[in-house]
Amino acid sequence: MSSSTAIPMDEDYSNDHTINLNTDHYQDQSVKKVITKKDLWKIGFRGLLMEGNFNYARMQAGGFCYSISPALKKIHQNPEDLKKALKNNLQFYNANPKLFTLPLGLAIAMEENKEKPSTIASIKAATMGSVSGVGDALDHSVMMPLTLAIGCSIALQGNPLGILVFFVLYQGYRIPMYFWLLFFGYNAGVAALEKLSDQAEKVGRAANLIGLGVIGSMTAKFVKLKTALVVEAGAASISIQTDMLDKIMPNLLPMLLVWLMYYLVKKGKSPTALIFGCLFAGVGGHLIGLL
Repeated sequence: MSSSTAIPMDEDYSNDHTINLNTDHYQDQSVKKVITKKDLWKIGFRGLLMEGNFNYARMQAGGFCYSISPALKKIHQNPEDLKKALKNNLQFYNANPKLFTLPLGLAIAMEENKEKPSTIASIKAATMGSVSGVGDALDHSVMMPLTLAIGCSIALQGNPLGILVFFVLYQGYRIPMYFWLLFFGYNAGVAALEKLSDQAEKVGRAANLIGLGVIGSMTAKFVKLKTALVVEAGAASISIQTDMLDKIMPNLLPMLLVWLMYYLVKKGKSPTALIFGCLFAGVGGHLIGLL
Protein backbone atom coordinates (compact mmCIF):
# COMPACT_ATOMS: atom_id res chain seq x y z
CA MET A 1 0.00 0.00 0.00
CA SER A 2 1.45 3.38 -0.97
CA SER A 3 2.11 6.15 1.55
CA SER A 4 -0.79 8.12 0.11
CA THR A 5 -3.20 5.42 1.21
CA ALA A 6 -1.52 4.41 4.46
CA ILE A 7 -3.85 3.70 7.36
CA PRO A 8 -3.12 5.54 10.64
CA MET A 9 -1.47 3.11 13.01
CA ASP A 10 -1.06 5.21 16.17
CA GLU A 11 -3.51 2.86 17.94
CA ASP A 12 -3.47 -0.90 18.37
CA TYR A 13 -6.46 -2.30 16.50
CA SER A 14 -5.52 -5.96 16.88
CA ASN A 15 -7.80 -6.64 19.84
CA ASP A 16 -10.58 -4.12 19.20
CA HIS A 17 -13.37 -5.70 17.14
CA THR A 18 -16.28 -3.47 18.12
CA ILE A 19 -17.34 0.15 17.90
CA ASN A 20 -17.61 1.97 21.21
CA LEU A 21 -21.29 2.86 21.50
CA ASN A 22 -20.40 6.02 23.42
CA THR A 23 -18.64 7.38 20.34
CA ASP A 24 -20.81 5.75 17.70
CA HIS A 25 -21.09 8.83 15.52
CA TYR A 26 -18.92 11.09 13.41
CA GLN A 27 -17.90 14.49 14.74
CA ASP A 28 -18.58 16.16 11.39
CA GLN A 29 -22.24 15.45 10.62
CA SER A 30 -22.45 17.61 7.49
CA VAL A 31 -23.62 15.54 4.51
CA LYS A 32 -22.10 16.37 1.12
CA LYS A 33 -22.10 14.41 -2.12
CA VAL A 34 -18.40 14.18 -2.91
CA ILE A 35 -18.06 10.76 -4.56
CA THR A 36 -17.89 10.86 -8.36
CA LYS A 37 -18.02 8.17 -11.03
CA LYS A 38 -14.26 8.51 -11.38
CA ASP A 39 -13.88 7.73 -7.68
CA LEU A 40 -16.04 4.64 -8.02
CA TRP A 41 -13.99 3.39 -10.98
CA LYS A 42 -10.81 3.90 -8.95
CA ILE A 43 -12.30 2.05 -5.98
CA GLY A 44 -13.45 -0.76 -8.26
CA PHE A 45 -9.96 -1.31 -9.67
CA ARG A 46 -8.51 -1.32 -6.15
CA GLY A 47 -11.13 -3.89 -5.19
CA LEU A 48 -9.69 -6.33 -7.73
CA LEU A 49 -6.79 -6.68 -5.25
CA MET A 50 -9.00 -7.13 -2.19
CA GLU A 51 -7.74 -10.64 -1.43
CA GLY A 52 -4.07 -9.60 -1.58
CA ASN A 53 -4.08 -9.13 2.21
CA PHE A 54 -6.21 -12.18 3.04
CA ASN A 55 -5.50 -13.61 6.49
CA TYR A 56 -7.19 -16.02 8.90
CA ALA A 57 -7.73 -13.40 11.61
CA ARG A 58 -9.93 -10.96 9.68
CA MET A 59 -10.13 -12.62 6.25
CA GLN A 60 -10.71 -9.86 3.64
CA ALA A 61 -10.94 -6.92 6.07
CA GLY A 62 -7.66 -5.38 4.90
CA GLY A 63 -8.70 -5.64 1.27
CA PHE A 64 -12.12 -4.11 1.94
CA CYS A 65 -10.52 -1.20 3.80
CA TYR A 66 -7.93 -0.75 1.06
CA SER A 67 -10.70 -0.61 -1.54
CA ILE A 68 -12.89 1.90 0.27
CA SER A 69 -10.11 4.13 1.65
CA PRO A 70 -10.10 6.66 -1.27
CA ALA A 71 -13.80 7.31 -0.66
CA LEU A 72 -13.28 7.64 3.09
CA LYS A 73 -10.54 10.22 2.57
CA LYS A 74 -12.84 12.34 0.42
CA ILE A 75 -15.84 11.99 2.72
CA HIS A 76 -14.18 12.45 6.11
CA GLN A 77 -12.07 15.60 6.20
CA ASN A 78 -11.99 15.43 10.00
CA PRO A 79 -8.90 13.33 10.94
CA GLU A 80 -10.67 11.68 13.89
CA ASP A 81 -13.64 10.75 11.70
CA LEU A 82 -11.30 9.31 9.07
CA LYS A 83 -9.51 7.26 11.71
CA LYS A 84 -12.81 5.95 13.04
CA ALA A 85 -14.07 5.07 9.54
CA LEU A 86 -10.86 3.22 8.64
CA LYS A 87 -10.95 1.34 11.92
CA ASN A 88 -14.60 0.40 11.38
CA ASN A 89 -13.84 -0.93 7.90
CA LEU A 90 -11.00 -3.06 9.25
CA GLN A 91 -13.43 -5.32 11.07
CA PHE A 92 -13.80 -8.96 10.04
CA TYR A 93 -15.09 -9.36 6.50
CA ASN A 94 -15.42 -12.38 4.23
CA ALA A 95 -17.56 -12.49 1.08
CA ASN A 96 -17.36 -13.58 -2.53
CA PRO A 97 -14.68 -11.30 -4.09
CA LYS A 98 -16.58 -11.04 -7.36
CA LEU A 99 -19.83 -9.78 -5.84
CA PHE A 100 -18.52 -7.90 -2.80
CA THR A 101 -18.75 -4.64 -4.73
CA LEU A 102 -22.48 -4.50 -3.96
CA PRO A 103 -21.97 -4.05 -0.18
CA LEU A 104 -18.89 -1.97 -0.96
CA GLY A 105 -21.00 0.54 -2.91
CA LEU A 106 -23.65 0.51 -0.22
CA ALA A 107 -21.02 1.15 2.48
CA ILE A 108 -19.69 4.14 0.50
CA ALA A 109 -23.19 5.59 0.25
CA MET A 110 -23.75 5.17 3.98
CA GLU A 111 -20.38 6.73 4.82
CA GLU A 112 -21.23 9.67 2.58
CA ASN A 113 -24.53 10.05 4.42
CA LYS A 114 -22.63 10.00 7.77
CA GLU A 115 -24.52 7.04 9.15
CA LYS A 116 -23.39 5.57 12.48
CA PRO A 117 -20.32 3.31 12.20
CA SER A 118 -22.18 0.50 13.98
CA THR A 119 -25.02 0.72 11.45
CA ILE A 120 -22.56 0.51 8.55
CA ALA A 121 -20.83 -2.48 10.16
CA SER A 122 -24.21 -4.21 10.67
CA ILE A 123 -25.23 -3.72 7.04
CA LYS A 124 -21.89 -5.15 5.88
CA ALA A 125 -22.28 -8.17 8.15
CA ALA A 126 -25.86 -8.76 7.04
CA THR A 127 -25.01 -8.71 3.33
CA MET A 128 -21.92 -10.87 3.76
CA GLY A 129 -23.79 -14.18 3.83
CA SER A 130 -26.08 -13.51 0.89
CA VAL A 131 -23.25 -12.16 -1.27
CA SER A 132 -21.14 -15.22 -0.47
CA GLY A 133 -23.97 -17.69 -1.05
CA VAL A 134 -25.13 -16.24 -4.36
CA GLY A 135 -21.61 -15.46 -5.54
CA ASP A 136 -20.19 -18.90 -4.78
CA ALA A 137 -23.16 -20.65 -6.36
CA LEU A 138 -23.11 -18.50 -9.48
CA ASP A 139 -19.35 -18.48 -9.96
CA HIS A 140 -18.18 -21.87 -8.71
CA SER A 141 -21.16 -23.96 -9.75
CA VAL A 142 -22.27 -22.30 -12.98
CA MET A 143 -20.00 -19.84 -14.77
CA MET A 144 -16.59 -21.31 -13.95
CA PRO A 145 -17.50 -24.90 -15.01
CA LEU A 146 -19.39 -23.64 -18.07
CA THR A 147 -16.61 -21.43 -19.42
CA LEU A 148 -13.98 -24.05 -18.55
CA ALA A 149 -15.94 -26.69 -20.44
CA ILE A 150 -16.08 -24.51 -23.55
CA GLY A 151 -12.38 -23.64 -23.34
CA CYS A 152 -11.34 -27.24 -22.66
CA SER A 153 -13.41 -28.59 -25.55
CA ILE A 154 -11.55 -26.26 -27.91
CA ALA A 155 -8.15 -27.04 -26.36
CA LEU A 156 -8.74 -30.83 -26.56
CA GLN A 157 -9.16 -30.47 -30.32
CA GLY A 158 -5.56 -29.25 -30.47
CA ASN A 159 -6.34 -25.55 -30.59
CA PRO A 160 -4.28 -23.60 -28.00
CA LEU A 161 -6.75 -20.73 -28.22
CA GLY A 162 -9.03 -22.70 -25.91
CA ILE A 163 -7.25 -21.13 -22.94
CA LEU A 164 -7.87 -17.66 -24.35
CA VAL A 165 -11.52 -18.47 -25.04
CA PHE A 166 -12.02 -19.55 -21.43
CA PHE A 167 -10.35 -16.40 -20.13
CA VAL A 168 -12.35 -14.06 -22.38
CA LEU A 169 -15.69 -15.74 -21.66
CA TYR A 170 -15.12 -15.89 -17.90
CA GLN A 171 -13.87 -12.33 -17.54
CA GLY A 172 -16.49 -11.16 -20.01
CA TYR A 173 -19.20 -11.95 -17.48
CA ARG A 174 -17.23 -11.26 -14.32
CA ILE A 175 -15.81 -7.76 -14.94
CA PRO A 176 -19.03 -6.07 -16.16
CA MET A 177 -21.03 -7.57 -13.29
CA TYR A 178 -18.33 -6.62 -10.80
CA PHE A 179 -18.38 -2.92 -11.72
CA TRP A 180 -22.14 -2.80 -12.29
CA LEU A 181 -22.77 -4.04 -8.76
CA LEU A 182 -20.47 -1.33 -7.35
CA PHE A 183 -22.39 1.47 -9.09
CA PHE A 184 -25.73 -0.18 -8.36
CA GLY A 185 -24.90 -0.57 -4.66
CA TYR A 186 -23.81 3.06 -4.37
CA ASN A 187 -26.78 4.51 -6.26
CA ALA A 188 -29.33 2.27 -4.58
CA GLY A 189 -27.78 3.05 -1.21
CA VAL A 190 -28.10 6.78 -1.76
CA ALA A 191 -31.73 6.47 -2.84
CA ALA A 192 -32.59 4.18 0.04
CA LEU A 193 -30.90 6.35 2.63
CA GLU A 194 -32.65 9.48 1.36
CA LYS A 195 -36.01 7.75 1.83
CA LEU A 196 -35.20 5.81 4.98
CA SER A 197 -32.83 8.15 6.82
CA ASP A 198 -35.12 8.16 9.86
CA GLN A 199 -35.24 4.36 9.84
CA ALA A 200 -31.49 3.78 9.44
CA GLU A 201 -30.96 2.76 13.05
CA LYS A 202 -33.84 0.25 12.91
CA VAL A 203 -32.48 -1.14 9.66
CA GLY A 204 -29.09 -1.48 11.31
CA ARG A 205 -30.56 -3.40 14.24
CA ALA A 206 -32.43 -5.71 11.89
CA ALA A 207 -29.29 -6.24 9.83
CA ASN A 208 -27.38 -7.04 12.99
CA LEU A 209 -29.89 -9.77 13.84
CA ILE A 210 -29.60 -11.19 10.33
CA GLY A 211 -25.82 -11.13 10.67
CA LEU A 212 -26.02 -13.09 13.91
CA GLY A 213 -28.19 -15.67 12.16
CA VAL A 214 -25.64 -15.97 9.36
CA ILE A 215 -22.83 -16.45 11.88
CA GLY A 216 -24.88 -19.09 13.68
CA SER A 217 -25.54 -21.05 10.49
CA MET A 218 -21.88 -20.80 9.47
CA THR A 219 -20.89 -22.11 12.91
CA ALA A 220 -23.13 -25.16 12.55
CA LYS A 221 -21.87 -25.90 9.05
CA PHE A 222 -18.14 -25.21 9.22
CA VAL A 223 -17.06 -25.71 12.86
CA LYS A 224 -16.50 -29.42 13.44
CA LEU A 225 -15.72 -30.83 16.89
CA LYS A 226 -16.50 -34.33 18.13
CA THR A 227 -15.18 -36.45 20.96
CA ALA A 228 -14.18 -40.09 20.56
CA LEU A 229 -14.52 -40.89 24.24
CA VAL A 230 -16.34 -44.14 25.08
CA VAL A 231 -17.30 -45.08 28.64
CA GLU A 232 -17.39 -48.76 29.51
CA ALA A 233 -20.22 -49.67 31.92
CA GLY A 234 -20.04 -53.39 32.48
CA ALA A 235 -20.85 -55.10 29.21
CA ALA A 236 -22.21 -51.89 27.71
CA SER A 237 -20.25 -49.18 25.90
CA ILE A 238 -21.53 -45.61 25.97
CA SER A 239 -20.27 -43.12 23.39
CA ILE A 240 -20.05 -39.66 24.93
CA GLN A 241 -20.69 -38.07 21.53
CA THR A 242 -23.55 -40.10 20.04
CA ASP A 243 -25.23 -41.43 23.18
CA MET A 244 -25.02 -38.29 25.31
CA LEU A 245 -24.00 -35.00 23.67
CA ASP A 246 -25.91 -35.46 20.38
CA LYS A 247 -29.06 -36.33 22.32
CA ILE A 248 -28.75 -33.21 24.47
CA MET A 249 -28.11 -30.91 21.50
CA PRO A 250 -26.59 -31.61 18.06
CA ASN A 251 -23.42 -29.60 17.48
CA LEU A 252 -23.15 -28.78 21.17
CA LEU A 253 -19.35 -28.98 21.23
CA PRO A 254 -18.88 -26.68 18.18
CA MET A 255 -21.20 -24.11 19.79
CA LEU A 256 -19.25 -24.24 23.06
CA LEU A 257 -15.99 -23.87 21.14
CA VAL A 258 -17.28 -20.77 19.33
CA TRP A 259 -18.42 -19.21 22.61
CA LEU A 260 -15.02 -19.97 24.15
CA MET A 261 -13.22 -18.32 21.24
CA TYR A 262 -15.54 -15.30 21.46
CA TYR A 263 -14.87 -15.00 25.19
CA LEU A 264 -11.09 -15.21 24.73
CA VAL A 265 -11.10 -12.64 21.92
CA LYS A 266 -13.13 -10.25 24.10
CA LYS A 267 -10.51 -10.77 26.81
CA GLY A 268 -7.84 -9.55 24.43
CA LYS A 269 -6.33 -12.83 23.26
CA SER A 270 -4.67 -12.82 19.85
CA PRO A 271 -6.81 -14.43 17.11
CA THR A 272 -3.66 -15.87 15.55
CA ALA A 273 -2.68 -17.51 18.86
CA LEU A 274 -6.19 -18.96 19.18
CA ILE A 275 -6.05 -20.39 15.66
CA PHE A 276 -2.77 -22.19 16.35
CA GLY A 277 -4.05 -23.20 19.78
CA CYS A 278 -7.05 -24.90 18.17
CA LEU A 279 -4.75 -26.58 15.64
CA PHE A 280 -2.43 -28.03 18.29
CA ALA A 281 -5.34 -28.98 20.55
CA GLY A 282 -7.05 -30.79 17.68
CA VAL A 283 -3.94 -32.74 16.68
CA GLY A 284 -3.08 -33.54 20.29
CA GLY A 285 -6.65 -34.55 21.14
CA HIS A 286 -6.75 -36.90 18.15
CA LEU A 287 -3.43 -38.52 19.04
CA ILE A 288 -4.54 -39.33 22.59
CA GLY A 289 -7.97 -40.52 21.43
CA LEU A 290 -9.95 -37.61 22.90
CA LEU A 291 -11.16 -36.11 19.59
